[in-house]
Amino acid sequence: MAKQPDQLLVIHNNLNNLLDSKREAMPSNFNKTRFLQNCMTVLQDTKGIEQCDATSVARTMLKGAFLGLDFFNKECYAIVYGGTVQFQTDYKGEKKLAKRYSVRPVKDIYAKLVKEGDDFREEIKDGEQTIQFVPKPFNNGEILGAFAVVLYEDGGMAYEVMSAEDIELTRKNYSKQANGQAWTKSKGEMYKKTVLRRLCKNIELNFDTIEQAQTFDDASDFDMTKEPKPQQQSPLNPVIIEAEYEEVKEESPEEPGHEADQE
Repeated sequence: MAKQPDQLLVIHNNLNNLLDSKREAMPSNFNKTRFLQNCMTVLQDTKGIEQCDATSVARTMLKGAFLGLDFFNKECYAIVYGGTVQFQTDYKGEKKLAKRYSVRPVKDIYAKLVKEGDDFREEIKDGEQTIQFVPKPFNNGEILGAFAVVLYEDGGMAYEVMSAEDIELTRKNYSKQANGQAWTKSKGEMYKKTVLRRLCKNIELNFDTIEQAQTFDDASDFDMTKEPKPQQQSPLNPVIIEAEYEEVKEESPEEPGHEADQE
């Protein structure tokens, strides 16, 4: 077994070569030097990386380059699991990709958790579906669910809502690593990513290259080709809802979204 410094050098060289050979598949604003430096900084602190095949690690990091996501800024992750390394996008990375590649220009997109004590309502107002969300300040209550919203520059919007039960059902039946670190250590982020990924099924994304589109599909935590239990339908199958949107903002707009158009 090679020592970690030697392993990192091999990974660096492999990744450098891959970036050169696949440069036409990178985003137009891709900065190879910065990306490579950030990858090696992250890998130095990645526990168990020395046990993984160097070529496999380099190919995993390459996926972040295809999408223009930064491992150092935690827009995506290289997760070591059972001696292998797997690529996974973060909630922040999903937001970034939806904004960048949506055919219909996006003004903002985000997801929020709904906890016990928060005021979240879906209502019919003047024949139109509306949602309202007033979070309880500094709420550490039980998570009841999550919703995601996309606001378009043309004034339209779309949203998706999933209860905690729906998300857990999706996790149980379709997650590639239902008991992995992402779920056990970052439950809230995974809840938001799950509902955001469901919303993205209703957002037309136009990637620049085949590599980007394939990597985006692979980066999902969920394998929707898996057969669910009998009588069980995937909660990720979206239901489009015509809606208007009202929000009382008491949280940072940094966090990011049923289909709706506001006239």
